[in-house]
Amino acid sequence: MALLNEHFLKLKGSYLFSDIAKKVKAYQVTHPGEQIIRLGIGDVTRPLPQASIEAMHRAVDEMASSATFHGYGPEQGYDFLIETIIKHDFAPRGIQLSPSEVFISDGAKSDTGNIGELLRWDNSMGITDPVYPAYIDSNVMCGRAGTLGEDGRWSNITYLPCTAANGFVPAIPGHRIDLIYLCYPNNPTGTTLTRDQLKQWVDYALANDTLIIFDAAYEAYIHDDDVPHSIYEIRGAKKVAIEIRSFSKTAGFTGVRCGYTVVPKEVTAATLDDERVPLNPLWNRRQCTKFNGTSYITQRGAEAVYSPEGRAQVKETIAYYMENARTMREGLTRAGYRVFGGINAPYLWVQAPEGMTSWKFFDELLYRAHIVSTPGVGFGPSGEGYLRLTAFGKREDCEEAIRRIGKL
Repeated sequence: MALLNEHFLKLKGSYLFSDIAKKVKAYQVTHPGEQIIRLGIGDVTRPLPQASIEAMHRAVDEMASSATFHGYGPEQGYDFLIETIIKHDFAPRGIQLSPSEVFISDGAKSDTGNIGELLRWDNSMGITDPVYPAYIDSNVMCGRAGTLGEDGRWSNITYLPCTAANGFVPAIPGHRIDLIYLCYPNNPTGTTLTRDQLKQWVDYALANDTLIIFDAAYEAYIHDDDVPHSIYEIRGAKKVAIEIRSFSKTAGFTGVRCGYTVVPKEVTAATLDDERVPLNPLWNRRQCTKFNGTSYITQRGAEAVYSPEGRAQVKETIAYYMENARTMREGLTRAGYRVFGGINAPYLWVQAPEGMTSWKFFDELLYRAHIVSTPGVGFGPSGEGYLRLTAFGKREDCEEAIRRIGKL
């Protein structure tokens, strides 16, 4: 008899966005004529950069000839993409990486969920609250999160509240934690850390032998000079941090799937016998065993993102989304709402009217304004009383959504 991994039974009945989809579907059945504006799930709406399209077409043509056909590629990624990433994403910021420290994947979500396989199930964890649900759910699946309490908190997780009261800057823990997840620019709040604030986290990790998983999927949206694009801009971070990035929100690859993870050779974890073991070769071994690599066609498309034409096209797309964010932020503020984010990230974190819960606010927007949002409580206890709106919609939809909300 096969025995179940019973940690899966601890998961909530469905994923947050599945719950939202069910509510929206039920609404559509009862209101078939209403035009719904979807600003909930952070999916992009602009097409791929033309440079990527052209590169992928050339790659497809290569697959049509035995002389240029590509079968299995390197599990770690092709050198042409890895070297381009290092040249454009890190070297200009004074960060030195070797090609063997960069691993191409099918997206940041996969890597944030899989990276925990390198670590024992009983490591203590720290997670900013609210937080992207996949961080917690992937740790629940292996038993690392502990048990769920009546207050909605897991027993082996130290929650680091990010609220308006602390400016959405999580406090440094007063005790030692083995593993900490940080996402900046932040999903869902759209807020950021300054260089000095991020340095405090690196200093904490160095002092407490803590591993940081740093999700930088939205770094391309940073506009403020004092907000670091990579945790490795902070001295000492390569000893304590793994950084994960994505082409999804930068270049519209949500449906193409491509990202990468940086595992410096300096970062280590300990055995029970106190032996220090580098994580880089272990991640390499994990990828070689469980992953056959991102497709050649996709990687050629990602490489083209860094061409002069590709960079200009990506910059234009990001400017489009951030103009959406500005329009939405200003419109919501005029309508009397308290709004955070939307300056260095394509997300707006909107406080619900006094006395209204996140799901009640969600229902209010859906049934009265026909707008799909994401209830903040779905991201964690500290998200209660907020909604997340994304700026990834079409310009006319974002403008219409604000017009509707303004009439509530």
